[in-house]
This record gives sequence, C-alpha cells and structure tokens, in this order.
Amino acid sequence: MPNYEDLKKKAKDAIDTIADISVEAYKIAEEKARVIARRTKLNTEITRDKALIRRLKMDIGARYYDLHKGDAEEMLKESCDDITAALDRIEARRAEIEELKSSGTDSCCCCEDDADEACCAEEACEAEPAEAEEACEAEAAGEAEPEQAE
Repeated sequence: MPNYEDLKKKAKDAIDTIADISVEAYKIAEEKARVIARRTKLNTEITRDKALIRRLKMDIGARYYDLHKGDAEEMLKESCDDITAALDRIEARRAEIEELKSSGTDSCCCCEDDADEACCAEEACEAEPAEAEEACEAEAAGEAEPEQAE
C-alpha cells in the first residue's frame, strides 16, 4: 500500500512547482503586455506626429501659394499655375451652378419631374453634388478642403 504521507508530499511538491511556473508565466505575460502597451503608445504618438507634419506641410504650401502665386520660384511656378487654373475652373463651375439655379426651372435634378418633397429634398437639387465632387477631387489630390486653397 502506498504511503499516504509520500503521496501527500508529492502532491504538495507538484502544486508548488505548478505555482512557481504560474508565477513565472504571469511575470512573463505581464512584461510582454507592458512592452506591447508601450509600443502601441509610441506608434500612436508617431501617427499623431505624422498627421501634424502633413497638416503643417499643407499649411506651408497654402501660405506659400498665397504669398507667391504671381512670383513663384521656378521650381514651384508650374504647381502654382496649376492651382490658379484649378481655382479658376472651380469659380467658373460655381458661376454656372448659380446661373442654372437662377434659370427658374422647377424640375428635379434627379428624376426630371416637378420638384416636390416626395421626390427629393430641395437641398439635393442644389449645388451640393458639385461641392462634394470638389471635396473628393481635393482629397484624392492630397489637399485639404477646397475652401482652404482659395
């Protein structure tokens, strides 16, 4: 018959060993979690600083354009001319939109029927699609909102 005291001692030793391993595993997991949390925080700060740099570069570009659109350095003259041309096109499109709005047509832009609340909201028939398109084009070009470039 096995000795009850020997079994008890072996069980206690096994529990102590498991406890020691658990404590070590906890310490390792705690250290890994601390490292991951610090890396995440640092990556977040890097992302925030990169966004700040992008915004500041856009601001510098907008200020440079405002100050030197007529006398830009040779290296930037073509870009300034392109911006001026794009702003002129935007202004011409806005004027055309205003002309269309004042033409007195009462038909809906989306269904060609008489405009009423059942068809679409009055705002949908106004210049918003053109403004949304400009915002999409500005975003695709990596610019800020079109109003900032004017």
